[in-house]
Amino acid sequence: MKKLDMRVENGRRVVEGWDRVFRALSAEPRRQLIVSLLDAPANQSVSLPESATNPNIPADPEQLRRELPHRHLPMLADSGFIEWETDPLIASRGPKFDEVAAVFNALHAAATDIPDSLVIGCQRLEQEEQENLRD
Repeated sequence: MKKLDMRVENGRRVVEGWDRVFRALSAEPRRQLIVSLLDAPANQSVSLPESATNPNIPADPEQLRRELPHRHLPMLADSGFIEWETDPLIASRGPKFDEVAAVFNALHAAATDIPDSLVIGCQRLEQEEQENLRD
């Protein structure tokens, strides 16, 4: 294989890897599950659907319980980001978990650079709720 062909093929693999990571992180239940796994010890599984539920956004646990094994968990597992079981419904880190973990670690490291519009909404809502309770 020519040097240029090798470089192009390598470039395609890199782009496909990033696309796979961002597709996996494009839905809130999948992002929340990755965060839950980051918070758990590396060799520990987390229970579902609780670990895929954002505490700031109430979700219908029955709907999420139905969606997880048909939509979210297979996508994450097919990419090697997680492993999961149905009875009980749990997930753990997969062999390629570090690929999605790297994105969250980079975001955490750059937290002060993230635009307020992506993080302030929840803080403002909590402040408004506290003010309403005082009134």
